Amino acid sequence: MIKITFPDGQVREFENGITPFQVALSISEGLARNVLAANLNGEVVDSSTPIEADAALQLLTWNDADGKKTFWHSSAHLLAEAIEALYPGTKFGIGPAIENGFYYDIDLGEQEFGSDQFKAIEDKMLELARTKNEYVRTSVSKADAISYFQEKGDEYKLELIDGLADGSITFYNQGNFTDLCRGPHIPNTGFIKSVKLLSVAGAYWRGDEKRKQLTRIYAITFPKAKELEEYLTLLEEAKRRDHRKLGKEMELFAFSEKVGMGLPLWLPKGTLLRERLENFLRRAQVRAGYSPVITPHIASKELYVTSGHYAKYGKDSFQPIRTPDENEEFFLKPMNCPHHCEIYKTKPRSYKDLPLRLAEFGTVYRYEQSGELHGLTRVRGFTQDDAHIFCRPDQVEDEFMKVIDLVLYVFKALGFDSYSAQVSLRDKENREKYIGNDEDWDRAESAIIRSAEAKGLPTVIEYGEAAFYGPKLDFMVKDALGRKWQLGTIQVDYQLPQRFELEYTGSDNMKHRPVMIHRAPFGSLERFVAILIENTAGNFPLWLSPDQIAVLPISEKYEDYANELYLRLQEKDLRGYVDHRNEKMGRKIRDAEIAKVPFMIVVGEKEQAEGIVSVRKKGDGDVGSMTLDAFIAMAQEEIQSLTYEK
Repeated sequence: MIKITFPDGQVREFENGITPFQVALSISEGLARNVLAANLNGEVVDSSTPIEADAALQLLTWNDADGKKTFWHSSAHLLAEAIEALYPGTKFGIGPAIENGFYYDIDLGEQEFGSDQFKAIEDKMLELARTKNEYVRTSVSKADAISYFQEKGDEYKLELIDGLADGSITFYNQGNFTDLCRGPHIPNTGFIKSVKLLSVAGAYWRGDEKRKQLTRIYAITFPKAKELEEYLTLLEEAKRRDHRKLGKEMELFAFSEKVGMGLPLWLPKGTLLRERLENFLRRAQVRAGYSPVITPHIASKELYVTSGHYAKYGKDSFQPIRTPDENEEFFLKPMNCPHHCEIYKTKPRSYKDLPLRLAEFGTVYRYEQSGELHGLTRVRGFTQDDAHIFCRPDQVEDEFMKVIDLVLYVFKALGFDSYSAQVSLRDKENREKYIGNDEDWDRAESAIIRSAEAKGLPTVIEYGEAAFYGPKLDFMVKDALGRKWQLGTIQVDYQLPQRFELEYTGSDNMKHRPVMIHRAPFGSLERFVAILIENTAGNFPLWLSPDQIAVLPISEKYEDYANELYLRLQEKDLRGYVDHRNEKMGRKIRDAEIAKVPFMIVVGEKEQAEGIVSVRKKGDGDVGSMTLDAFIAMAQEEIQSLTYEK
């Protein structure tokens, strides 16, 4: 007999060799019908895997993230089977699950393919799903695996096999399709009840622009048809909220091929939006004791050699900038932290000077492959609301908790109410990708966990997600469409102070090493704005709107009065425009609504004669007539309440 421990702590005895499916069946037939896979001692496995020793077991269904991932990875195999049936001779790259659905990279040779073929593939997938073919795992020797794909003529699978050790190779078969795969998979194809192919794109093999471009097919599946319908409705809403679409319509930002891919141009209204976000955080930082700094956009290569960034990312960065002096090499700044270390070193520091908090809205540049660029969420040049806190070891947890407070303050002000905190730690096994010793890492990881607990912050732990120089606390924000984004981050770093030989004189008159805390509540300002646009559908809170007010004169006779009102609004730091167009009032109001202007002030004969304004609010319609001073007071009160500045 073996003992199995369930997530709730319950322990039960079973016969040696029992499978997760059989365990589920012993609990209830309903549960067994819904089990897709299992988490066995921290590893996701097939539900048919024999359990041969005492173990911790979690049965995975569609309601679990790993259950969905297994479902979608299995669906990728079903997609491949359908494609092979409809397009004989197709060669296959990889087909992983992604956050929503899955994709498969394929080489169709000379065969044409486009979205008009989607329906035929969807129908074939559903036909194959109804056969309820089992996903069967088989261990294969390296020689047999090579022989199989040589005979099939699939060079992509052969290249993947080349990097695998003999004895670790497995095939999965369902129906007439066999694939190289480590698994796990759902029990059979019958679980897949609804299918939708979403898009097709080009993708270089193994992400290498010098390799062949394959066809990448994105798709999604569900265990119920109703769930697909709900997802497609959500997808339509996502298209309506797409920050690329709204950013263009609202004249916030643009891209230019001549400027370069992934390098956004901020238009006047977008610049106002950015400035308001920056000023909001600047005020909060001043209150929290931060000092502003500015560092150059380029730096000597030696700076990043010292920090360790060059060894880790040099090959994937923009290449060196050379000068007429052959001994000089500069890099576009990929991060701000090494610069801040050099600012720390500009003069001797005492324990009384710490913590030292340096803050910068610093633009950095990182080379992203063209296929990975996406609006503002993935760019090559972006601005971080970066700050680095240099503190004594005994100050780390207190400073860390203060940063948590600042991040949550920002989220509350911007309406991000749904978020989770992820403690990103080292990989349990592969320690080669990190710098520093275990003792420092243990101290840093413990400080993060204790600080989060002290603030009552619910967290999940993810191993292998730490930065190369230290662990971090990442804030995962869920937007209005239920999608998760990593925004704010806080990191504890014992390594860079060592590499830059940072010191302070302690109360014992001896030299000591400070600890460094990296933090960025917004993260990338570009990504933050993109998510903010989509979360609000462009309906920004009043304090943040580029155009807060549209003054709408009924006719040109009232333009002087409209201009006079607008000047008084500007004096009170309320911004917008006067619509001087020779258009009907209905059109002016409609255009202001489309432009998502929060308030409209309508002025005509009555308003001018009585010295008042008629106010409309987006979404609420007519608010009524009032004096301009009364309107200004109302607007300012709303701004103060939304930015927590009272």
